[in-house]
Amino acid sequence: MNRRPGTAAGGRGSGLVLRHAAAVTATAFALFPILFVVSAALNPLGTLSSASLLPGGASLDNVRGLFGTTPFPTWYANSILIAGLTAVLSVAVSAVSAYAFSRFRFAGRRIGLVALLVIQAFPQFLAIVPLYVIFSVISDNWPAFGLNSVWGVTLLYVGGQVGVNTWLIKGFFDTIPKELDDAMLIDGCTPGQAFRRVILPLSAPVLAISALLVFIATINEFLIASVFLTGDDSRTLAVGLFSLLADRRNANFGMFAVGTLLTAIPTVAVFQFLQRYIVHGLTAGAVKG
Repeated sequence: MNRRPGTAAGGRGSGLVLRHAAAVTATAFALFPILFVVSAALNPLGTLSSASLLPGGASLDNVRGLFGTTPFPTWYANSILIAGLTAVLSVAVSAVSAYAFSRFRFAGRRIGLVALLVIQAFPQFLAIVPLYVIFSVISDNWPAFGLNSVWGVTLLYVGGQVGVNTWLIKGFFDTIPKELDDAMLIDGCTPGQAFRRVILPLSAPVLAISALLVFIATINEFLIASVFLTGDDSRTLAVGLFSLLADRRNANFGMFAVGTLLTAIPTVAVFQFLQRYIVHGLTAGAVKG
């Protein structure tokens, strides 16, 4: 028995209303924390309490206070430099390591893969003390790579990210047919040339995703940065912004909220930059496949 046209139209209409209601509800839940932080940033009292979502007498005093009374630009530059270098170096090292584990068979290959996995399972907190001792010794001989050093913390972050990225990228390399490598070798290319000309272009999506994840994790990291970067001019955003709340009596949540909003800008910019590589890699892989 056929349904009446009016009944079918009514069913589609109610379904459309429900979908729109669900979308609006989800959007409201997603936007509320952001609006709350914006409200705190505009609150001249520097507190989180406000009678309305947009406080009365909203001003940019917190912005001026953040840039005028703290070395926020230095924290910002340190965070971007450390996160950017960590993302590039860790992905580069991980890609080469993943290619070796994926394409070559050598003694200790399985042990190496398991070791990388076990190292990632080791609690980060337990490694702080021995790492601090090591970096204290390094500071006496090579201060540029020791404590309160951007380069030293960068190398520490790179070492911590290589394991998980190697596993992630290796899994993607395993899906690329080895016949492509063999064809390049027959044409006279070396394994390095095959890796650079074939594997890397096809792996653009996973490399971009790995770089993005490393960048986000590094720019938001607090524990290691708080221990190894204690000078005002060497702090990152996470450590510097936390210092604004260290004294609970004089904690300024308004400046903290401003810094939090500005911290999101590099992550969004990196995502927009890498998005085209993800799409390009996926379309190129589909065509070549």
